[in-house]
Amino acid sequence: MLAAENPEICNLPSFLFGQSMGGAVALKVHMKQPDAWNGAVLLAPMCKIADDMVPPWLVTQILVGIAKFLPKQKLVPQQDLAELAFRDVKKREQAAYNVIAYKHKPRLQTAVELLNTTQELEKQLDKVYLPLLILHGENDRVTDPSISKALYEKASSSDKKLILYKDAYHSLLEGEPDEMILKVLGDIISWLDEHTS
Repeated sequence: MLAAENPEICNLPSFLFGQSMGGAVALKVHMKQPDAWNGAVLLAPMCKIADDMVPPWLVTQILVGIAKFLPKQKLVPQQDLAELAFRDVKKREQAAYNVIAYKHKPRLQTAVELLNTTQELEKQLDKVYLPLLILHGENDRVTDPSISKALYEKASSSDKKLILYKDAYHSLLEGEPDEMILKVLGDIISWLDEHTS
């Protein structure tokens, strides 16, 4: 529902929230609407795909070329993301039953767009100037934690906070032991409380 249609919420603070690819989307939204948001909470934002997740340069160039003719083909080599994203073994096993999770190789054009978006974002980190909370697992092998550090260092915002979680993987809110998930949620709630009082 639009704020204009609901007057009691139109003056409330608005925050972007994104995890992984959603973190990249949140940053793109901020860049398109820089003054529309009071802050952003980013969990393992995909501002860069981890180097060991990207195929070798030659393979990448071949796949980019093929994508022009066969954009819907699922030819991108991919590691088991559940194993890389979920530290808690039981939650990793449960992830296989998630009916809304995409379980196939990405389509070529989707992979090309992800690569282009992350490369573009990586070059524009200094254009991020809203209050920022960045959360990342130190053992994340899907999105590179070093890019969260770079985002923290390069963002123009004077109000920014980076929290790195020791031993944590990619899926901070779904794939970690319950204690870690509660810690992450607590950190998010505390930051939002500070930015809404």
